[in-house]
Amino acid sequence: MQYSTRTAGAYTVLELAGEVDLACSPDARRQILLCLDAGRNLLVDLAGVTYIDSSGVASLVEGYQTAKKKSLRFGLIGVSSAAMGVLQLARLDKVFPIHASVEERLGTDT
Repeated sequence: MQYSTRTAGAYTVLELAGEVDLACSPDARRQILLCLDAGRNLLVDLAGVTYIDSSGVASLVEGYQTAKKKSLRFGLIGVSSAAMGVLQLARLDKVFPIHASVEERLGTDT
């Protein structure tokens, strides 16, 4: 798994790429929580994710719950078909705010 962060408006964007599995999901979790600990809204870009397992999904769920506790916004953007399949199977596509792009998400902020 590779990751990078950038700023877009009031959000930190965490871009994940590659396989988010048991071997690297602790890194994904750490990065998600570090971004939220900084007190900024977070968008996790999953466009480059080729595989995600339950441990990777658990990292996203923990990030979502942490953001809610801190009154921060959390969402997923550019979800790859591989990741979307797993989210749909777990019915989490109905839980997470999912947007096609950062620009689409920023356009919904008021």
